[in-house]
Amino acid sequence: MVGSLTVVYDHHVRLLEEKLTEMQHHHHRLILSVLHVHLDHDNCMELIALRGPSADVQRFAGLLAATKGVKHAQLAITASSDAL
Repeated sequence: MVGSLTVVYDHHVRLLEEKLTEMQHHHHRLILSVLHVHLDHDNCMELIALRGPSADVQRFAGLLAATKGVKHAQLAITASSDAL
């Protein structure tokens, strides 16, 4: 499957950016691209393009969503390009 994960987080939370980056490196095989956006003084948004087995992508999204300091995480999924 392919999908996009939108994550909004407070960049003032101690070590949060490092944790999110480490998780992304650990799951690099799922990640196609990441766009980082500075929303305001306190908040950042990352849009993460994903491709891989559905269970792996959903598990990765859940890990990021459960991380302290993450305010919002939403996964939008669709079939892989092979199935379209």
